[in-house]
Formats: sequence, structure tokens, C-alpha cells
Amino acid sequence: MNRFLLGGLAVFVLLGIGLFWWQGHAEVEAAAPDPAPMATGPAALPSADVGEMVGPELPEATDLSREQRRFGRYDRDRDGRISRSEMLSTRADGFRKLDKDGNNLLTFEEWAVATVDKFDGADGDRDGFLTAAEFRRTAPPPKPRPKCSC
Repeated sequence: MNRFLLGGLAVFVLLGIGLFWWQGHAEVEAAAPDPAPMATGPAALPSADVGEMVGPELPEATDLSREQRRFGRYDRDRDGRISRSEMLSTRADGFRKLDKDGNNLLTFEEWAVATVDKFDGADGDRDGFLTAAEFRRTAPPPKPRPKCSC
């Protein structure tokens, strides 16, 4: 019996709170300023006369080879060598290739082991960095071009 009385009392309290909120919301809307009138005519179009204005200089293409551009993508701090962390940070493309069992689950450790092995295999002088010549060994083999485009 007490549950029914408490439930009924809770309903009346919630209704009272809702009524006061509704009244307060209505008063705020009544005190709101009138909306600004909308422009009915079309706006004037800007002039197409540029006069003596000159645009910025066009960018120049760099003379970097494909391998130099690839090295630049990995060398984040632009110090001329690739650290292990720089190599690991950009290897997301090969991530899917490392799933040997095909279950679409690959832990970071599995991925990192393969990348570290690749780094260690390319680091010929074992100084912990890859020079441009050492980095060239990590390049994927070129894809064969089709014999005919027909």
C-alpha cells in the first residue's frame, strides 16, 4: 500500500516540476526579441575587375626521385635518417598482410615484430638508424607492368 502512495506522490511531484519548467520556458520565449526582417531583394554581386592584383607564385615541382620522396615520408623529423619509431609509425599499410591465420585479428606485438625484423635486416651497420642507402633495401619489389593495355 505504501508503494502505491509513494508512486502517486512521485507522479504529482514530477508533474509539478514539469509544469513549473513549462511555464518558465514559455516566459523566456515570450520575452525573446522579434526576429530580424529577412532581406527580400537579391544581394549585389561583387565586381569581377581585379585591377592590378597579382596572385601568389605557382609552386615549383621538386626534383626528388621516387626513392627520395619515399624516404622523406618516413623521416618525420627531417634529420636525414630514420629511427625505429619513425619506421613503426608509418607501417599501417602492411598491417593487413601480417594476418597469417586469416582471422582478421592481429595484435600490435605481432605487427611490431615483423616491422622490427625488417628494420633490423635493413640496418647494416647496426647503429639503430637507417640511412638512405639502407632504407632503399626496405622498398617493396616493383609491380610488373601489364604487357598490353587493351
